[in-house]
Amino acid sequence: MLERRSLKAPITLGVVMIVTVVALAIGWVAINVIAATVNPASTGIYYVVLAIGTIGLGVVLAGVIAYLTLTVKAINLNRRQSNFIDSVTHELKSPIASLKLYLQTLARRTVDEAQAADFHRIMLADVERLDQLINHLLDAARIERGSDATEPEDVRLDELLRHCANAVCVRHNVDADWVDIDAPAMIVRSKPTELEILFRNLIDNAVKYGGDPPEVRVTAQASGQQAVVRVSDNGPGIPPNLRRKVFGRFVRLGSELERSKPGTGLGLYLVRSVTRSLGGSILIETQSGATENGSETEPSGTSFCVTLPNLVSCDAETESHQRQTSAQAPQKLKSAD
Repeated sequence: MLERRSLKAPITLGVVMIVTVVALAIGWVAINVIAATVNPASTGIYYVVLAIGTIGLGVVLAGVIAYLTLTVKAINLNRRQSNFIDSVTHELKSPIASLKLYLQTLARRTVDEAQAADFHRIMLADVERLDQLINHLLDAARIERGSDATEPEDVRLDELLRHCANAVCVRHNVDADWVDIDAPAMIVRSKPTELEILFRNLIDNAVKYGGDPPEVRVTAQASGQQAVVRVSDNGPGIPPNLRRKVFGRFVRLGSELERSKPGTGLGLYLVRSVTRSLGGSILIETQSGATENGSETEPSGTSFCVTLPNLVSCDAETESHQRQTSAQAPQKLKSAD
């Protein structure tokens, strides 16, 4: 209710001002037309005044609309910044409090080797969580500045996807089998660092917001001179009306203080920014579950489809070329004989 009220006042004021300006414009036109009709001798003067006044009211109307638009944008930016502060505060406070507790325990008490190993494992996870937060902030700042000066190079996309999946599984301390990679040997001409940011965040989100346990599937295929990668999960899905909003900076669905999942609202923003900088595109596809008789049910899970340009080669193309070469080889030998 608080968020709706914060927007209700400026929108109401803006609408009232727009209606007032339109009413004044209509009244101004009516008065000048009536005056010109009553006094035909001064028709030219009236129409000049009418034109000047109408232009002036049009400028005022445009100013009111611009003011309303900027006000709404400023309020939305304020919300996102407040959301970001809440998120970062929570992301910093939780691991720091955990590290402080375990370090105090180790300093004040004598623990056995098993407990010490467990403490060290938890503290390492907290440090990795802080490291992930800092990396997100640095990545966002670097992409906004456009300061990535690395040159594109040939990248094995299938190996990069497996590397990202393994890193995410290690970070979340989950079984690597939870992420299924189905990708042929593909080479794309791109920037490896940005590709890693892109797919690491997508797979991380899929594991984080998937079902219990999460089931993540990553597929890659060639489509002409493009590589198409899909990252799908079995989570609750994203409502259609929010699918554009989730790519915004500092945007996380729901109330920040009510969430149990860690995050800053920068992951999908980085995904969209990196995809655009690489000349690709990304969209959220609808997934549907199925009943026993095969009919579709409500949407289940989220599927992100990323299309990347500059596909260099795919193993399917290589195998086809090899089959053609082997088929032509006997004919060449026969003609040589």
